[in-house]
Amino acid sequence: MDPCPFVRLIIDSLSLNLPLTTKPIASATGIHSSATPFFCKLRIKNFPPQTAVVPLSDHHPPESTTSAVNFHLDPPALRRVQGKPMILTVTVYTGGMGRSCGFNGGKVLGRVAVVVNVDGSGTKPVVFQNGWMKIRNDGDNKPAASLFLKVRTEPDPRFLFQFGGEPECSPVVFQIQGNIRQPVFSCKFSADRNSRSRSLPSDFTMNNINRGWMTTFSGGKEKTGRERKGWMIVVHDLSGSSIAAASMITPFVPSQGSDRVSRSNPGAWLILRPHGASISNWKPWGRLEAWRERGPVDGLGYKFELVTNSGMTSGIPISEGTMNIKKGGKFCIDETLKDSRASPLSNIKGFVMSSSVEGEGKTSKPMVQVGVQHVTCMADAALFIALSAAIDLSMDACKLFSRKLRKEFLQDEQDFLS
Repeated sequence: MDPCPFVRLIIDSLSLNLPLTTKPIASATGIHSSATPFFCKLRIKNFPPQTAVVPLSDHHPPESTTSAVNFHLDPPALRRVQGKPMILTVTVYTGGMGRSCGFNGGKVLGRVAVVVNVDGSGTKPVVFQNGWMKIRNDGDNKPAASLFLKVRTEPDPRFLFQFGGEPECSPVVFQIQGNIRQPVFSCKFSADRNSRSRSLPSDFTMNNINRGWMTTFSGGKEKTGRERKGWMIVVHDLSGSSIAAASMITPFVPSQGSDRVSRSNPGAWLILRPHGASISNWKPWGRLEAWRERGPVDGLGYKFELVTNSGMTSGIPISEGTMNIKKGGKFCIDETLKDSRASPLSNIKGFVMSSSVEGEGKTSKPMVQVGVQHVTCMADAALFIALSAAIDLSMDACKLFSRKLRKEFLQDEQDFLS
């Protein structure tokens, strides 16, 4: 498998140095500079703007990169900017960030601009700026503040896959390389509400895993009446061997007096991989919980954790969030994101994977990106394909129980709800 070229543009080590003046630099706001929060907005044409907090510093940049901001350039973006330098503009604000886009309470302190040419960045790291820059504020003759920032690019090659159809329709999965679409996996979806045993392979064995977690996380959750259970999708390689699977281990059931799956009683999937020399043995790799989030915007809540050899009680959470039920979103595992949960794992670096999820009722053919460093064989990639299928299927599993599911999910007439 050959990856596609991706480049990550990284802006980090942000730090602000203020000049010594007799008057506080933020006197117009009535807040002394030493107590004023500073933040910045970073803009590049054709990319969504991003924000970051900017700490104060006397003369030295911060040692950590907690304020790091990342722009991801995929192959179309790289083609678009080839031979055309991009302008990164960093506008620094002082004052409260506010609630609307983070800028209602802020006043512009000044801005800097850095020219970025990504040609050649797909093969080696490039540094464009690493030091202090005076902040320009037109019409202001006061001593200038300075901003420290490091602007650099790193190659971030990724494997790109796309489901040829909706996961519940047992599609083929293609690897995409430019205009070439090559089938690399096939999926088999099954839904049997009448037998929990169908939610795991018949030859499933829990090698080196404490069997106690099975009853802990599946027992006591099943309720009489409405429920969605027994869904499973198995990923096969081109030879027909099963190399990964996503199995609904905890049913999706509505909370009492409601028609929605609640956060307090989520459904759950196991992501499985073959264990040992024989593909007849399976071992949990990850666990995905999903529920229907209440709030101003209807959302699909999710939490994914890696399973350790100690069992589910010691799982390591690496991705958690909410996506819009109507608009869909993107499930992502990326250690560089500001809200990443991957930091406890020393072997997880940078971008891991992302998968597109369409909104409820829309045709979904998930697009999956996987970082090259996390794929040593086809079976590794298949795990991320199974995880992508599970998060996509969770959109259907968390559908209001007053609404009808499509026929692929239904095994008996009582499921057809009006």
